[in-house]
Amino acid sequence: MDDELRRVRDWAQAKLDAGQEPPWAWYQYMKLVEAIDAILAGYQALIPMESLPRLDEHQATRLRLVVSTCSQDTAQSHPGQTPWGPLPT
Repeated sequence: MDDELRRVRDWAQAKLDAGQEPPWAWYQYMKLVEAIDAILAGYQALIPMESLPRLDEHQATRLRLVVSTCSQDTAQSHPGQTPWGPLPT
């Protein structure tokens, strides 16, 4: 996949370098080159699966669901005002 992306990027860059494309096509080739550059850069940020910690190593530290005791209806508002502003008079 990496080699194919580089091949397409080189093709699009050659079109740009030739300078024979109309402005609308030049813009599309430029976006293609930029998109492929972003994808290839993103590949470098990936972590291989074999280097990730195993799930059983972190069983004791996993997240758990808790219940909130705070009521969301306790917010104080000013008299004559709604949450989105003062009422018209």
